[in-house]
Amino acid sequence: MAPKLITDLIAEDMQAVDAVIRDRLASDVVLIRQVAEYIISSGGKRLRPALLVLVAGACGYRGKAHHQLAAVVEFIHTATLLHDDVVDDSSMRRGRATANATFGNPASVLVGDFLYSRAFQMMVEVDSMRVMQVLADATNTIAEGEVLQLLNIHNIETTEDDYLRVVRSKTAKLFEAAGRLGGILSGVTPELEQALAACGAHIGTAFQLVDDILDYSGELETTGKNIGDDLAEGKVTLPLIFALRNAAPEYQGLIRKAISEPAETDLDRVVAAVRECGALDYARTQAETESGIAKDMLALLPNSKYRDCLLELATFAVSRNY
Repeated sequence: MAPKLITDLIAEDMQAVDAVIRDRLASDVVLIRQVAEYIISSGGKRLRPALLVLVAGACGYRGKAHHQLAAVVEFIHTATLLHDDVVDDSSMRRGRATANATFGNPASVLVGDFLYSRAFQMMVEVDSMRVMQVLADATNTIAEGEVLQLLNIHNIETTEDDYLRVVRSKTAKLFEAAGRLGGILSGVTPELEQALAACGAHIGTAFQLVDDILDYSGELETTGKNIGDDLAEGKVTLPLIFALRNAAPEYQGLIRKAISEPAETDLDRVVAAVRECGALDYARTQAETESGIAKDMLALLPNSKYRDCLLELATFAVSRNY
């Protein structure tokens, strides 16, 4: 959940978004309703829809299409979660069993496809070629990012640039689209539209960096996932990349083996190595830089409660512990 300052300001808008989500989950196929409802109601932060709503409010938008598009963004995000959990063979997300663990891999993949196709039905209804272009491009880029991440699994040669390319494609791109769409609906100048898109992208990058930090420092009760889950799945994230370069020599072989053969890893020692070499501090500094750039992008907006909340969202992306 986003900070109270944000949730209070856009409470009515987010209720409207949730109403759209519930309405458009409707299907005559019972399993589709069950799986989609399960994942949608699982306690997600709704940051991407909130970003779109806040940008629209900051730009003076007074229509209703932002509710529809916020729901579209959430459907696309949810579809990626369903597919990701199947690819990663994940059993837990947000503190409870994943949809694939509950309903099986085939159901999760196919319901993810349903959510993608429903999202495209909904974006067409907005009747804007520009909106469709942004969302179609974002969805394609996200898919590319997922494949790139797959290629990096167990790859000890993964660089920081490789990692950031995945983050900017797989995670930040939908945040970028949310920021851009809020501007497009409001009819802002190309300069402001680009700034809002960049703001979203940098918030999304900061958000993912912190997620990857929490994989080595969070608590199950808070984050909803176990420490080392990413490592167990063979994901080479920024803390691990930094540790490969900077951990004490006696840890180097351990870390390399952890990446290539995670099933045989002494997880506690790897986590200790990552923490001791300053990897988490380095990653957090990178996240704070991304958050700062996002805040700079908001200077083009007039002062308002919505702008204040966008600044707060950029702060929250880095300061959260869940």
